[in-house]
Amino acid sequence: MFRVHCWGVRGSLPVSGPEFQRYGGNTFCIEVQCGDHRLLFDAGSGLHPAARAMMREGVKTYNLFFTHCHYDHIIGLPFFYPMYMPDNRVDVWAGHLGNTMTTQEMMDAFIRPPWFPVRMEVCRSCIDFHDFTAGQTLTVAPGLVLKTAPLNHPGNSTGYRIDWEGRSFAIISDTEHAPDGSLDENVLRLIEGVDLFIYDCMYVDEEMEKYRGFGHSTWTHAIRLARAAGARKVGFVHHSPMRTDEELDEIARQAARTSPGAFPVPDGATYFL
Repeated sequence: MFRVHCWGVRGSLPVSGPEFQRYGGNTFCIEVQCGDHRLLFDAGSGLHPAARAMMREGVKTYNLFFTHCHYDHIIGLPFFYPMYMPDNRVDVWAGHLGNTMTTQEMMDAFIRPPWFPVRMEVCRSCIDFHDFTAGQTLTVAPGLVLKTAPLNHPGNSTGYRIDWEGRSFAIISDTEHAPDGSLDENVLRLIEGVDLFIYDCMYVDEEMEKYRGFGHSTWTHAIRLARAAGARKVGFVHHSPMRTDEELDEIARQAARTSPGAFPVPDGATYFL
């Protein structure tokens, strides 16, 4: 089985209210199941329902990968209940930190007062930390290989590609395309021929100049990348906290006119590859 479940697809800030019902309001957290292996990407507010669901299934071994550690991508981390249970194993991976700090130091700096009532010492699971450099290939388990690449985002970010039993999926968030619209070679390598990739579509074209340098991209650029790389499908994620259901529906209609395999992803969506 190669399954992708989107527990959170919102960017910058969790949102709620009647105008955010269909696409949801949780920030970034993606679960990938490859056979018996369960991988989680980012620890946004979507990590909370993800952890509860996986615990109900009896999952005991977790791999948590970070694209980066801005607040919207780690806000759910202190509520990742498997970390606190002695019969669980949690492997934590990050490739964006460089020489600034280790993955363990990043988590320890966040899970402590005054940001949170307790510190990492209360965690009773077996936690292993894996520091790598974006661009390396990671072997998570026999036959399960992840390719990584650096993305264009303030403070760095890491893109991932997972290949499993002849199928492929890539996560490209957070990243900003070049002002001239040229295509990022790192991104193209990760998404070449994939069955599905999800891409940072925080903005629409008309907003890009206003937010240049914020580290995000657009759905139209996602389609250009998909065509250039021969990707079968692309899902738009990291929706702006200002983007309502009606606005995302309109993006879906516009995208469908030119690229039937391109669409905005809602919270709770599941894709079997």
